[in-house]
Amino acid sequence: MLISRYSKPEFDPYGDTSPEETNEWWPAPTAGGPLDAVVSLPGSKSLTNRELVLAALAAGPSRLRSPLHSRDSDLMVAALRQLGTTIDAVPGDGEFGPDLTITPGELVGSTTIDCGLAGTVMRFLPPVAALALGPTTFDGDAGARRRPMATTISSLRALGADINDDGRGALPFTVHGTGRLAGGEVTIDASTSSQFVSGLLLAGARFERGLHLRHSGERLPSLPHIEMTIATLARRGVDVQSPAIGEWVVAPGPITGAEVDIEPDLSNAAPFLAAALVAGGTVTITGWPSQTTQVGADLAELLPRFGARVSLVGDRLTVSAGDRLSGVDLDLSTGGELAPALVALAALADSPSTITGIGHIRHHETDRLAALAAEINGLGGAVTELPDGLRIEPRPLHGGHWRSYDDHRMATAGALIGLVVPGVEIENIGTTAKTLPQFTDLWHALIAPGTAPVVPK
Repeated sequence: MLISRYSKPEFDPYGDTSPEETNEWWPAPTAGGPLDAVVSLPGSKSLTNRELVLAALAAGPSRLRSPLHSRDSDLMVAALRQLGTTIDAVPGDGEFGPDLTITPGELVGSTTIDCGLAGTVMRFLPPVAALALGPTTFDGDAGARRRPMATTISSLRALGADINDDGRGALPFTVHGTGRLAGGEVTIDASTSSQFVSGLLLAGARFERGLHLRHSGERLPSLPHIEMTIATLARRGVDVQSPAIGEWVVAPGPITGAEVDIEPDLSNAAPFLAAALVAGGTVTITGWPSQTTQVGADLAELLPRFGARVSLVGDRLTVSAGDRLSGVDLDLSTGGELAPALVALAALADSPSTITGIGHIRHHETDRLAALAAEINGLGGAVTELPDGLRIEPRPLHGGHWRSYDDHRMATAGALIGLVVPGVEIENIGTTAKTLPQFTDLWHALIAPGTAPVVPK
């Protein structure tokens, strides 16, 4: 493993919590020719963590088949166990780990939950903790303390919860659960994250008066994630009505146990499929669902705009390089989590791109707009921040350090550029374990036969 000195860039999302000056850097492998790869991916983080929460709130046991096993999902499992849910790993047919059986128990607090950097943990579990008996403190990584949480805190207070955050509107805070929550009507501004909506919807059926939720902001990002939440609730017998755009009604009632097959994570497919356009050749993802609420499914329509050829045969989605890699003008408001891979792709295109509708990704694991601009420009690129997106003017890129900012999608975006730009070294590639612990193995396997990838020891 190469060890290099850390030099702060002009933009520093770490703030006062910069990593130590000595860091590990991963040499991104460069493709030696066109790709010809078939890739299988582990389960969806978004689906796994939603189903885990619903299983813990259900009236009976559940089983998740082929769930994700990663840092985010492990944090969710650990947190639910601390709140009184029994979760066991059992043999299954998935190639990436065991199935999970979930047996609901009496919700009990008097614990501290580590959220890590998982937005689903910090925003989905406070409503569950409000239904538990006893205090539950939420905290996480240094980066998690900078993520906005005021909407979760204020909405739960409006619904009857007692929360102490010392006025921070951020982690750490304590939910003083009484074993019940009144629920009812509440209006929130979820402009910075759809997770504020999903967190309330997931638990709404367990509130005494149910939930009547309204969104008051000008825009609502990542709407497909809310649709995913509603679909998971419907599978468990919970009916969510939406009488108007930005309004949802959940009647009080039981949540049923279920056996659920978890789809592969289609957002994690983004750098792999984009690799075919960068290095040439083809990449196939197996297990592609015919119908899904995952935003990653949009890749089948988005990548052709860059020049790709896309085909779906059965459950195998194949992306092939076209005659050119062209720039795009995209409104990506429904799929912001795809932005890092698509911005990296745009930096390698033969014409400029403008990608907008992604202002909310400033509030993800890091400020992704500033981070993408800083790292691409650090390799010789020309990326300009816009109020709601990025303008990318392709330039010849050179090798150098690519900082990940403890953000898994920043790390994979750097690996994508490294396929055709020799000498790219990525800080803390291990951060990909957040949603894809197998990333480096899968990425090396992607390289065309005859290439000798540099494997860190």
